[in-house]
Amino acid sequence: MAEANRKLTLADCIVVAPAVFQHRGDAITVKQKQTLDELHLKKIDMADAIFVVDPGEYIGASTRREIGYAQSLAKPVFRLSALAGL
Repeated sequence: MAEANRKLTLADCIVVAPAVFQHRGDAITVKQKQTLDELHLKKIDMADAIFVVDPGEYIGASTRREIGYAQSLAKPVFRLSALAGL
């Protein structure tokens, strides 16, 4: 995600990235996870589009939910895996 953030920022995009520190092994409570999930949806509300970093085309449950939310708002969804062959 950091590399996608860097490349998009250098391409003059404003990047509003999700909080990913729990993926580094930081412990978070169930309540904090719920709060983060809500914040991610608010970030999608602010976005013009979303860019999904999906290594190996893997998409977890939270990301799947966020994609569905973005689509419900008619926000374009771009996936890293779809761009790999370009």
